Amino acid sequence: MVQNRWFLFVLMLLAFTGIAQTTGIVNGNLKMEVDGMMKVRLSSTFKDAKPLMDGFVASEKLVMPLAEISDFKVMDVSEGSIQGDLKGKQWVFTGVYQKNGIHIEKRLTVKEYDGFPDLLSTQVSYVNKLERAIFVEKWVNNAYKILSQGDAPAFWAFQGSSTDAREDWIKPLQSPYFQQNYLGQNMTDYGGGIPVTDLWRKDVGIAVGHLAMVPKLVSLPTEVDSMGTYGEIGVSKKLEDRTVLEANGTLETEETFVMVHQGDYYNALSEYSNLMQAKGITMPEREDAAFESIWCAWGYERKFTADEVIGTLPKVKELGIKWAVLDDGFQIAEGDWNADPKKFPRGNIEITEMVDKIHEHGLKAKVWWTPLAADPGSKALVENPDMRIFQKDGSPEFITWWDAYYLSPANPKTIQYTEGIIDLFMNEYGFDAFKMDGQHMNGVLPDYNQDLELDYPEESVEKLPDFFQMIYDQSRKIKPHAVIENCPCGTCMSYFNMASMNQAVSSDPLSSWQIRHKGKTYKALIPQTAYYGDHVELSDNGNDFASSFGIGAVLGTKFTWPNDNPDASDSFLLTPEKEKVWKKWFSLYDQKMLSKEKYLGSLYDIGYDKPETHVIEKEGNLYYAFYADDFKGTISLKGLEASGKYTVTDYFNEVDMGTVSGKDPKLDVAFKQFLLIEVSPKGKKK
Repeated sequence: MVQNRWFLFVLMLLAFTGIAQTTGIVNGNLKMEVDGMMKVRLSSTFKDAKPLMDGFVASEKLVMPLAEISDFKVMDVSEGSIQGDLKGKQWVFTGVYQKNGIHIEKRLTVKEYDGFPDLLSTQVSYVNKLERAIFVEKWVNNAYKILSQGDAPAFWAFQGSSTDAREDWIKPLQSPYFQQNYLGQNMTDYGGGIPVTDLWRKDVGIAVGHLAMVPKLVSLPTEVDSMGTYGEIGVSKKLEDRTVLEANGTLETEETFVMVHQGDYYNALSEYSNLMQAKGITMPEREDAAFESIWCAWGYERKFTADEVIGTLPKVKELGIKWAVLDDGFQIAEGDWNADPKKFPRGNIEITEMVDKIHEHGLKAKVWWTPLAADPGSKALVENPDMRIFQKDGSPEFITWWDAYYLSPANPKTIQYTEGIIDLFMNEYGFDAFKMDGQHMNGVLPDYNQDLELDYPEESVEKLPDFFQMIYDQSRKIKPHAVIENCPCGTCMSYFNMASMNQAVSSDPLSSWQIRHKGKTYKALIPQTAYYGDHVELSDNGNDFASSFGIGAVLGTKFTWPNDNPDASDSFLLTPEKEKVWKKWFSLYDQKMLSKEKYLGSLYDIGYDKPETHVIEKEGNLYYAFYADDFKGTISLKGLEASGKYTVTDYFNEVDMGTVSGKDPKLDVAFKQFLLIEVSPKGKKK
């Protein structure tokens, strides 16, 4: 228990030039040592954990045009308590750098927060002690060189940034490897993300990130050297146009953190989100309607007809699906959300009538929408051309996917315009929910519109979550059980937007693997929020319901019936053969409803445990989902009571697999693609 409390210890180390002081801080299983030059070494006290680092590094430093300032001689160390809602302790290290005509004072503040073992936060301020200004290019925090253990891969990593490659959020890292993980706009349309990077080995993992309450334009680079000896992580901010640090001026970094954990990245993300919520971020409560199954008209694509959508509803109801979604193609343009007269000659009333038909079939109605996008020449920009983002040269920020301009979330006119769209969708059309769509929603460029009188251009970046919170609040005011889905097409979703939705989604997954690991990510960060696996047609082979089912995701489909739209790019026709499969999965989904239950993400390491395994607990039973292309061997059922006896059932195939002892819960199995089993205490009535 002693190691779970903070304490300060001082080791006096002899040196040639005198006596240097090393200060060690321990919280839980994380130990941080700070030497006399304010360099840092981390270690972990987890059982069986091997060394994390083989020496001290300059983990917090300042980069100038011709110098990297990292050697700060420690002059003072003080310890104190943190008061307020989030209590704890803090240590302040004061050091100086004075050579080569530069004189800078550094104050490093290290904090522990009560109730968050294994984590330390850091914040640094640099004071220019010269009588003249200096240029600063970048600050760096929590930069560490982590030893690999010679395994292949050297590390697994979670990286929370986004690019148009739509890469896996977690993946094995082979040497050499580098990824910048910039959380601003990396390219047109793509940016934002989760401000955490995590490297983990079989024995221990380490995560870093920032603890600001709004998005920040920082990088969390990840690197593995060419020999595979080290993995490097950190948090940094490149300052625009060589920021001038005036004489006696102060530059302060964001509050950042380092955390150690065992198992995979799930544990780190869960702890990060819990801390952010303790700091004041409020996540939505669970909305039951968000867990109901979904049919989307996108199978007919943009050239759908109202008759096709309405004609499919009887089959949607027959399969037990609860939601019908009107997707892209009903509107005049992005930025003019009235009914397209070419498709709806009688105007908006025809969309209202379609929604009425959905409701008559006992279904709920959701509408596709891409907020903050407005086509050039659209009603929104004709009436308010200054709603758009202004880049430094006055040009707009393009959203190339929609051939649109990005509206500024910090502009009051954008807020007023968007409130009118919410009223149109919910009060006039009668929809019950939004499918907000587009990778551009994940991040935005700084806004240099001088008429807005922002305190600084990056306010547009920081106010993006407020914009989505406005949509959430206004929608729920009109319809208290409104479902708000945020689908940032293929991006690693901004953590700060998660507070203003009650349905996450795998968001155009490129594989079933993405459906599963995105699900594990969301369940770490927002376990109370529904996670939708997206259209099953986007999974492996277009029919992998098992990946959504086993991770605890809402099932969805975009089938067409009884015919395809001849102008669609592909066929999603619900054939009689497919219908049998679809009907079985949607029936099983309603029967089990695992998507509402507790996901036990700490039991298995998604990188190192084979086969890949996920577990959900419901009413004392454990539901295991195993995935592999072709597996034959022994599986271990983690999480059972050692003294218990359990019956095992392959519930998808309705096969009794016998009994296991909690003391040695192993089974020999063979399966292809997936195995779904239910484990119940022996003698328990089903």
